[in-house]
Formats: sequence, structure tokens, C-alpha cells
Amino acid sequence: MSPIGWWRAAASALTILVVGAGLFVYAPNWVLTHLTGLSRGGRVAIATIGFFVLLAAVAWLLHRLQGRHVV
Repeated sequence: MSPIGWWRAAASALTILVVGAGLFVYAPNWVLTHLTGLSRGGRVAIATIGFFVLLAAVAWLLHRLQGRHVV
């Protein structure tokens, strides 16, 4: 088993940052601006729960990728 190289590590880190920014910044913002039928509290609750679900999913995915020596 060999460790990943610098270029692959840099590309993996950049990909994780870009996808993370998209998921954790733009997705909750989209929810807050497009679900106009709900009250403000309802939109905030959905965005908050969605944020933590995404956080758990990304943590699980990164754990699986690390176990397979992808990242």
C-alpha cells in the first residue's frame, strides 16, 4: 500500500473544498430563499436539519473514501 502523491492530495483537497462550499453554503441558502410557503421558522428548521444531515453524509462519505485509500 503506497500513500497518495502530493498532486492527488491537492486535487482531493480542492475538490472537497468546492463540493463542501456548494453543499454547506449554497444548499441551505437555496432552501431559505425558495421555500416561500413556509414561515421563517419553518425554513430555518429545514435548512438547519438539512445542514446537519449533509454534514453527517459528507463525514460518512469521507470516512469510506479514506478507508479505500482514495483520499
